[in-house]
Amino acid sequence: MTAILKDAHSRDAHGHESAELRKVLGVRDLTSMGIAAVIGAGIFSTIGQAAYSGGPGVVFLFLIITVACGFTALCYAEFASRVPVAGSAYTYSYVTIGEIAAWVIGWALILEYAIGNVVVSISWSSYFVNLLEGIHLHLPGWLITDPKTAHMLYDAAVTQGKTTEGLAWATAPMIGGYRLIINVPAFTIVILITILAYIGMRESKKSANFMVALKLVVLAFVVAIGAFYITTDNWTPFMPNGFTGVLQGVSAIFFAYIGFDAISTTAEECANPQRDLPKGMIYSLLICTLIYVIVTLVITGMVNYSEFKGVADPLAYVFDKIHLQKVGYIISVSAVVAATSVMLVFQIGQPRIWMSMSRDGLLPRKFATIHPKFHTPSFATVVTGFAVAIPALFVDISIVTDLCSIGTLFAFVLVCAGVMNLPRRQKAAGDKSFHMPHINGQWIVPLLLLVFIYGYSTRITDAFYNISHESHQEVLFLIFLLTAVVITVLTFLRKLSFIPVMGMLFCLYLMIEIPAKSWMVFFIWMALGLSIYFGYSRKRSKLATSH
Repeated sequence: MTAILKDAHSRDAHGHESAELRKVLGVRDLTSMGIAAVIGAGIFSTIGQAAYSGGPGVVFLFLIITVACGFTALCYAEFASRVPVAGSAYTYSYVTIGEIAAWVIGWALILEYAIGNVVVSISWSSYFVNLLEGIHLHLPGWLITDPKTAHMLYDAAVTQGKTTEGLAWATAPMIGGYRLIINVPAFTIVILITILAYIGMRESKKSANFMVALKLVVLAFVVAIGAFYITTDNWTPFMPNGFTGVLQGVSAIFFAYIGFDAISTTAEECANPQRDLPKGMIYSLLICTLIYVIVTLVITGMVNYSEFKGVADPLAYVFDKIHLQKVGYIISVSAVVAATSVMLVFQIGQPRIWMSMSRDGLLPRKFATIHPKFHTPSFATVVTGFAVAIPALFVDISIVTDLCSIGTLFAFVLVCAGVMNLPRRQKAAGDKSFHMPHINGQWIVPLLLLVFIYGYSTRITDAFYNISHESHQEVLFLIFLLTAVVITVLTFLRKLSFIPVMGMLFCLYLMIEIPAKSWMVFFIWMALGLSIYFGYSRKRSKLATSH
């Protein structure tokens, strides 16, 4: 940790002699960037399916995931206060757990930022195409989707005896025996966002602030109008499918929270990172939760939860139901802006992680290049742009969504684990930097584990008695239970801090609720990353060359 901070101070001291990152971000900018990253596709799309599964009671799921993210945010804030260096969870793991763990988490973060942006760009494309159709502009079907989706829709039409005229699979041109089906809007928006991220943080900051302001105005407009159309009978029953129904929306709702940690990648562009980064992270998380809860209560009060089945645009849908189509169109415009702001924050975050890895010798030195005029990690930004834009042309969104969630949760787990390796510190007089409260978890964590076991006793019993022919999902649940017991025993013996321990347990539980098939792809992805580490990075890292 000392060496990393020394390097950072050295860069600050010689900033006038070379191209360095500009320190232009304050608390308001960081909070705005946090909101920009979180308030995106989640509130405009996935909130509908979650409401269908859990009814109005899905607001409890928002609160549960906020608690999980809150524990993690406090851990991020502690790291940001002690290690105000770009790189987010990668840098934090590097200074507390070691180089190989840092590489693993850096590789996993590609799933959150780069692969996550593939998901968002595809979602953006769908909203944008809908907007064009609203003004009677129609793009060819083979230019606005991916091959897998196009083939699936074609097969479905044939099976149902419907016409295939106009479908992408039927109209796509043939090149070398293959149908040319690509998502041009998704590709185009990624390139435009990459250009904005390339030309400077000041310009990106202004754009993010504008888009956040527009989103908040539209959401306030939705709540203000929708409140007059609430029928309280729609809130009864509040949890129609019980708590099990509420928990069915875990993956969808968690995806809506991905990104609050992205602002930690901008530590070297903050005027006072040790004070401002923690505040920005926590403020944005609380504001987004409040917005999610209020909007969910309004839309489930306007329309019965049962009508949200298969609805991809719930906010626009509820206003169409009450014959306010113009309001629905305004919401669609806001959805495009929301997805744009998410892409901007993620497209800023990924290059700075690669820049930090390059500084440590784990990636080629070119990734640490700072543009002399724009003061951004130029090469890493360009690589990120192509790494996101090319898959966005042809990848199916369902393949990468769960991967993004697993990679993010895995990063959260390692950050929480890393905080426990930090030495405790006392707050000195006049010290305004963030200090995470230390709460002894020796007795609290075991008590909470007993409550969990009691609440899930039926599932645990069934899983143990039927382990030989259980689904992979239940095997993951048993692995989580065993891991939770080990962590609880260590907490009791070593008197570990309550906050990071609970952050680890919450995130581990959310991970095992993601479909098992996505875990297989995740393991393949991590195996690829480790092969690159042992084949290239380990020999060239700063640690290897210093010995």
